[in-house]
Amino acid sequence: MHWIRDVTFDEDASQTRIRNAPAVMAALRDIIRSAFRLAGWANTASARRAHTTPTAVLTLYGIP
Repeated sequence: MHWIRDVTFDEDASQTRIRNAPAVMAALRDIIRSAFRLAGWANTASARRAHTTPTAVLTLYGIP
């Protein structure tokens, strides 16, 4: 899972350093990855490319 978060979300380059913000951002990335998996996406990178607009993200959650 670390490889996916690092390569797909560029986690190692993150500049977030204040208090528990890095842990919160890691949790958000995990939630996004889980949402893609539950929606049937096997490839996280292609799922991110397909959901770059707000309306595309809403369809991920079943909102037309």
